Amino acid sequence: MNFLTTAGVAYLVYLLLTIGSGHVLLWSPHQLIIGAVFAAVVGVLLRNRFIGKDRRMLNPVRWVTFVAYLFPFFWAMARANIDVAYRVITGRINPAIVKINPGLKTDMGLTILANSITLTPGTLSVEIDEDANELYVHWINVDPGVLKHMPRDYHPICNGFPAWARRIAE
Repeated sequence: MNFLTTAGVAYLVYLLLTIGSGHVLLWSPHQLIIGAVFAAVVGVLLRNRFIGKDRRMLNPVRWVTFVAYLFPFFWAMARANIDVAYRVITGRINPAIVKINPGLKTDMGLTILANSITLTPGTLSVEIDEDANELYVHWINVDPGVLKHMPRDYHPICNGFPAWARRIAE
């Protein structure tokens, strides 16, 4: 069951990403076959990781929440692009690696948060301490006053990303 569900979701994502690039029902026959093969491989490799034992990620509310999360994520990414451009032009950079404890309990939540941080310019997830569920993040401009409150106040680094990751994955 996990294999079929994971492969089916992978195939749907593939079809959505390649829509309109073929001739038969918006896809070419070769694309449909290649997508099915890759979806089967993803289904075999990730059957127990994607769905999990409790089938949490099958809940459609979580997928709607994920789509809703994309809007604040892209907004934060746009602001971070402007901030990094400003810092590059002015040379006002004070990089450091900081430890944050977002309080996430699942691997999926930590993965969503770490990827969101890494995709946002000016930050990079360097390490995950799985025992303490803490992240080490390279930050392009660390205010020394903020470091006093780490790892409690992680908002300057990752905005509301932990709350969204918690809603999606926990």
